[in-house]
Amino acid sequence: MNQANEKNSPLIVMKNINKYYPVGKNQLHVLKNLDLTIERGEFLMIMGKSGSGKTTLMNIFGFLDTISDGEYLFDEQDVSKLTENQKSDLRNKYLGFIFQQFFLIQSLNVRQNVELPMVYEGKRKDRERQDVAKKYLDMVGLDTKEKSKTTELSGGQQQRVAIARALVNEPLLIMADEPTGALDSETSADIMAILTGLNKEGKTIVMVTHDNDMTKYASRVIYMKDGLFLDEEAYKHA
Repeated sequence: MNQANEKNSPLIVMKNINKYYPVGKNQLHVLKNLDLTIERGEFLMIMGKSGSGKTTLMNIFGFLDTISDGEYLFDEQDVSKLTENQKSDLRNKYLGFIFQQFFLIQSLNVRQNVELPMVYEGKRKDRERQDVAKKYLDMVGLDTKEKSKTTELSGGQQQRVAIARALVNEPLLIMADEPTGALDSETSADIMAILTGLNKEGKTIVMVTHDNDMTKYASRVIYMKDGLFLDEEAYKHA
């Protein structure tokens, strides 16, 4: 694997992707013949209402679900040829996840939550993990909160912790699933400022949202309905 500035090839290439789920004796066709290329350094936003297929697509990006047919290349590797252990390895090393629900562990303090991906990786000593966690907490403006309980933080602060946690392993791809969905408009703007700043530094970001106000932050927007990509006008009138 290579960091974003070391290659010119796309980070993700998907060709003729289909996803089916069994429903009784039938099959539900969730993603329908999708083609998608994501360049390194893009800030791609995926818009769509519930049931459009955007969460399934994100799960496939993150090796949390598999395609039924088609081709998915991540950093030039054919994902279908990877074992579950290999996918788990890649997920921890090269993907950073940010969710609407922050998924912080209340029994751990702020710094310990941020350290978790490095703990799972198992290759760094305690002191190094602490230093890296402090670096990213400082970056998101929480350098004074490292020993705080997560329950003592506001929603916006908890999301900043989640962003710091997503960054500690220097991921190739940051995946954000409705990261501002539980936040007020002012706090949402703060979180989006952090994400756009990361994108300007070269990070590739894919974000799912149903909020039209968020599209102004993206370098490209994809619109989804019923497992298909639509152009903006078709999406507005769908």
